[in-house]
Amino acid sequence: MPTVSCPTCQRLVEWSEASPYRPFCSERCKLIDLGAWIAEKHVIPGEEITSTTDGDDGSGERPLLT
Repeated sequence: MPTVSCPTCQRLVEWSEASPYRPFCSERCKLIDLGAWIAEKHVIPGEEITSTTDGDDGSGERPLLT
């Protein structure tokens, strides 16, 4: 089976159904990574998107409701 490094602790993880948290080695490492995204320690580069509080994006169209 192929292995990958855990993004959090660098431990080797078998890439198979035997590793339910892949690519992480454990739930703990998965939650540490999630916390880093929430704290904005990880970001995807790009231009900042500004939003309005009323949902109007200036396009003249009504926003979609989900």
